[in-house]
Amino acid sequence: MTHPCDMLVFGGTGDLALHKLLPALYHLHRDRLLPADLRIVALARQPLGRDAYRALAERRCRAQVARTSFQAETWQSFAERIDYFAMDASQSAHYGRLARHLDNAGPRGRIHYLATAPSLFEDIAACLANAGLAGSDARIVLEKPIGHSLASALAINQSIGQVFQESQVFRIDHYLGKETVQNLMALRFANALFEPLWRAGHIDHVQISVCETLGVENRGSYYDHAGAMRDMLQNHLLQLLCLVAMEAPVRFDAEAVRNEKVKILEALKPIAGLDVKDRTVRGQYAAGKIGGQEVPAYYFEKNVDNDSDTETFVALQAEIDNWRWAGVPFYLRTGKRLARKCSEIIIQFKPVPHRLFQDGQANRLRIRLQPEESISLQLMAKSPGKGMHLAPVELDLNLAHAFRQKRRWDAYERLLLDVIEGDSTLFMRRDEVEAAWRWVDPIIGGWHAYYQRPRPYPAGSWGPEQAHSLLEQQGHAWHE
Repeated sequence: MTHPCDMLVFGGTGDLALHKLLPALYHLHRDRLLPADLRIVALARQPLGRDAYRALAERRCRAQVARTSFQAETWQSFAERIDYFAMDASQSAHYGRLARHLDNAGPRGRIHYLATAPSLFEDIAACLANAGLAGSDARIVLEKPIGHSLASALAINQSIGQVFQESQVFRIDHYLGKETVQNLMALRFANALFEPLWRAGHIDHVQISVCETLGVENRGSYYDHAGAMRDMLQNHLLQLLCLVAMEAPVRFDAEAVRNEKVKILEALKPIAGLDVKDRTVRGQYAAGKIGGQEVPAYYFEKNVDNDSDTETFVALQAEIDNWRWAGVPFYLRTGKRLARKCSEIIIQFKPVPHRLFQDGQANRLRIRLQPEESISLQLMAKSPGKGMHLAPVELDLNLAHAFRQKRRWDAYERLLLDVIEGDSTLFMRRDEVEAAWRWVDPIIGGWHAYYQRPRPYPAGSWGPEQAHSLLEQQGHAWHE
């Protein structure tokens, strides 16, 4: 924005605001990337004063920011940007008070960041409009998930669309802000090496895994109504699939990139009826050990129903019905309380057409998003010594080392800066969200129609045995 601006953070005392948004804004402030006149206004129901909220924000940010990055003097100048306004976002009468409070600072642009439950999105947008806070110079940021089904996503998008133009709406998925995710596009579209091979003729299968060792932590009341499918696969994993599979956009801008992503979502072969039983696996973690520590079963977690059938693990086989990818299986997997924390994409190439050497293996490209960001290509090379014995070797690109980064940007830093600058390339468009739900809904419906309860798996394992069988029947195995 070119004029003074307020960033209003609804849910300002929640974990997202205090653990992610404020630390990201602090780093941007420290690096002198925030506009000098940007004000941050936290909104929540707690009856706090400005100083009390700043003290709370400082405590929580100190816990999230590395000691070497947190500087008392810098924090003091950052804290001067922070304001707090106590209000209930579900009460329309409170928005008039909010408007008067904001008007005290004179005409300013507005960025409304809805770090709240999706159930509040529609009411907040309508109340902002009624209070005169949703003009042409305003933007609204929606956290995932956008609804819990296609019908609810349509309702939210329609309500938001009645107040804000599509160009003013930023649907955020923090995975798209990760450096390696964007490097995936650079890898594909800036290097002639991979383009001829990036298709069914040379790729055997693709694996996309987002695995966590954590349980539901303090998100039980939300997670028990969402599950792994709605919380992770419908957004994060499908976004990664789109970036792996999309065609090159005609130019690198928001509309061209998102056009290609929508084409992939629309080309996904439906999984419905009996296919749900054959091509998907859902699981729920039982008691086990993580890092040598005993952890409880999911249904003993705080704010979780003791008879819950919510899935904490999903694996499925997706197929894309287009010329580039016909016949190539895409295996998607996500889960909590698994053996190791990792987010990675595996591109498994087909073997050479004629094997000269007995111990040869097919090439594999691994794109790791976390815990460290790296890209590695597995090649076959001769082992030193007598005889022609081959062994796999890795060509590694560690992004932090390659660019001598002192500190990696957090995904929210990049995305918040994009919102401020009005760049929506890394955000989801309305039809993109709806296309994802259109594919996911029949799977969830099939689970309920066939009473497919989650398969139990011990915490600290790699998920239900059925997830391994899903690949074994195709002659494949998860890369672990």
